[in-house]
Amino acid sequence: MAERRPTDPAGRGHPGPVAGIVAALAGRVPAGPVGGDPVDLAGPAGGDLADLAGGDPVSLAVRAGESPLQPGTGLLPLPVELESRSGPGAPASYPADVAIDPALGPEAYQLTTDADRPRIVAGDAAGAFYARLTLSQLPVGPDGRLPALRVADRPRFGWRGVLLDVARHFLGTDDVLAFLDDLADLKLNRLHLHLTDDQGWRLQIDSWPRLAEVGGRSGSQGSAGGWYSKDDFRRIVAHAADRHIVVVPEVDFPGHTNAALVAYPELACPGVVPEPYEGDEVGFSTLDTANELVYRFTAEVLREVAELSPGPWLHLGGDECLSTPDEGYAEYVRRAARLVTGLGRIPVGWHEIGQAGGLPDGVVGQYWNYTIPEDGHAARVRSLVAQGGKVILSPSDVAYFDMKYTADDLLGQDWAEGPTSLREAYGWEPTTVIDGLAETDLLGVEAAVFTEYLCGLDAVRSLAFPRLAAFAELAWSPAPAPGQQRDFAGFTRRLAGYARRWDARGVSYRRVPEVDWEA
Repeated sequence: MAERRPTDPAGRGHPGPVAGIVAALAGRVPAGPVGGDPVDLAGPAGGDLADLAGGDPVSLAVRAGESPLQPGTGLLPLPVELESRSGPGAPASYPADVAIDPALGPEAYQLTTDADRPRIVAGDAAGAFYARLTLSQLPVGPDGRLPALRVADRPRFGWRGVLLDVARHFLGTDDVLAFLDDLADLKLNRLHLHLTDDQGWRLQIDSWPRLAEVGGRSGSQGSAGGWYSKDDFRRIVAHAADRHIVVVPEVDFPGHTNAALVAYPELACPGVVPEPYEGDEVGFSTLDTANELVYRFTAEVLREVAELSPGPWLHLGGDECLSTPDEGYAEYVRRAARLVTGLGRIPVGWHEIGQAGGLPDGVVGQYWNYTIPEDGHAARVRSLVAQGGKVILSPSDVAYFDMKYTADDLLGQDWAEGPTSLREAYGWEPTTVIDGLAETDLLGVEAAVFTEYLCGLDAVRSLAFPRLAAFAELAWSPAPAPGQQRDFAGFTRRLAGYARRWDARGVSYRRVPEVDWEA
């Protein structure tokens, strides 16, 4: 994974406060969801609207010769409907008029630029925010006007998430805030923070203070570690909320718990003496699921995490518990899930939790195996659905962006069926992964960036981007028509234009050969 920036010696995250809310989503999109502030719309003019669309399988109405846009204009993700209108476009310097119409639905919007000013009608504040992002991607002509367009847009999936692993290599608060800006600019709306693992514990817990004070000192590859104070975490949650992103905290239980056990050895199984760990093996640690103290610990940790996290979901982990007895694992998962529902939240776990019966209705399972599931994995997912649950798809062979791009890369891993190319990240179809699941069973999709070998934000970004842009379009834009595939060539043309936004913000990304970056 990536190289880390040094944290302060106390390991408490950011070095100091951020002055105001970052408004540099490359198009200078205001953080506020609604309002009339101008949007700085910098971009080239000229070209053909058909090149903007790239021929992707969406509803597209184009009147030839009208509202020209330059080939490679960086419109990502591609809207559901994009129609050229006659006449001049609105002046780019004029603020947009915004109205809310809940009948459009969550996160949906309509944008027109063929009047005296841009006009937005959105289903909610999030939809208005996304409309402004689309507006910021449109080019401005030599006359200072936008192309005359009508855009009608809505996301395919309500859950468009990214997991960021801060447990292996810690990322300071300011780095997480910057990454949130990256996600918001692609209309992604969930940040799954992997806060705990064998290598480190990254969140202050007052009822069990040694979790951060001791468990937070270590990290992968001998890194110094670190943790978030409660105020740090509140800043992350608030920054995310301003960008219509929900933070989903994960405390990974009952396995992946070595750092917690170093802090509190009494939670370990009899005879186990935990030591700090900085390697990459999994499955060797477990809470003692036969010890009632473990359930008091779990309840108190979850309570404090819930108090910091206003979103509806708490992620319990539950993966790769190779050292936990099967009966103890099932009992722990059931009890922990009930603790979450008792806090008024929805429990989320990795799809292995499907092997436990008696889960609460509405539980969410996150699938991490491959697009062609290995033995037993699909059955666990179907068990979750049969118990009234929903599914988030994160197939590791196409959506784990800590994987290498090519076999020759030095940075990244290759355990998930080898490297993952940009084309592979773009080309998979969620509804074909698990036989027997309907699209209505899917809460959404989520990419992941684990950091066993990624030290610092630049390294995280260089593996995440541009693949995360491909994922964002897959999560937002409509599915291809039956028998068709997504238009990768059209996507790469738009991606080359979009990359100017990364350049403007100093975001690291891999200039993969599938894209003509100079086009």
